[in-house]
Amino acid sequence: MRNTFIDTHAHLDGEEFKEDVALVVENAKAAGLGKVFVPAIDAASIETVPALCSKFPDFLYPMMGLQPEEVKEDYREVLERMHQLLMADTSKFVAVGECGLDFYWSRDFEKEQLVAFEEQVKWSIETRLPLMIHCRKAQNELLNILKPYQKELPGGVFHCFTGNQKEAERYLEFDNFVLGVGGVLTFKSSHLREDLPAVVPLERIVLETDSPYMAPVPNRGKRNEPAYVYEVLKRLAEIYNKTEDEVAEITNANVNRVFGI
Repeated sequence: MRNTFIDTHAHLDGEEFKEDVALVVENAKAAGLGKVFVPAIDAASIETVPALCSKFPDFLYPMMGLQPEEVKEDYREVLERMHQLLMADTSKFVAVGECGLDFYWSRDFEKEQLVAFEEQVKWSIETRLPLMIHCRKAQNELLNILKPYQKELPGGVFHCFTGNQKEAERYLEFDNFVLGVGGVLTFKSSHLREDLPAVVPLERIVLETDSPYMAPVPNRGKRNEPAYVYEVLKRLAEIYNKTEDEVAEITNANVNRVFGI
C-alpha cells in the first residue's frame, strides 16, 4: 500500500493504554496510519485527551464532548467546562464528541441525555466542528433531535455503525454525514458485509477502531488498537471490489471532507 489511512475513533487516553501508548502510536504508524482521532467522553478526559494529543502532534487529534453513558447528575457542570474549552480555541479540536444517546443498558438519565446531546448539536453549529455521534438503541430519538438542525449542521460521523440497511438509509439522509465502520465488519455474525455495499457508497464511510474495544478478526478478544484498523480497510476492499489503496484514498477524502483535515 502507498496511501496512509486514518482511524477516526480511538480512546487512547484510557487506562488500557497507560503503560504503552507510545508503543501503540508506533505500531499505528508502522501499520500505515497517518492520523488517529481521540474522542473525549467524560470530565476526566477534558484534561487527558488534549494532554495526550499534544504529546503526538500531527498524529493524534482531539475531540471534545460528553458521551451519553457518562451523562450523570453533574452533566451540566461537565458540559460547561467542555464548552469553555472548545470556545477558548476551537482550532485545537477536530470534532464535538463523542456525544449522542445510549438507552441500551438504562434509561435512568434519558431526559438528561436528550438535553446534553441537543446542547452539543448546538456547539457543532456554533463552532462549525463536525459531530462524532454515538447511538445505541436510540435512533428515533436521536434523529428527532438532529432533524430540526439538519440544514445548519456542518457534518459528522455516525460512529460504530452496526445497523441494517434501513437504519443506514435513515442516517444517509443527512448529506454531510458519514458512517464510522469498525471491527464488527470482520465478525462472522455481522451482516454489514452484505448491507453496506447494498445501500452505502464507499464515499460515505470512514474507518475506525473504537480502541480498546471490539478488535477486528483476527485479533478479536484482544485489546483493540489503531494498527488493527487495517483489517477493516482490507475487508472493505473485498466487499466493495476495490484495491486497498483505493479504499484508503476514498476514506481519507471522506475524512477531509467532514473534518477539514
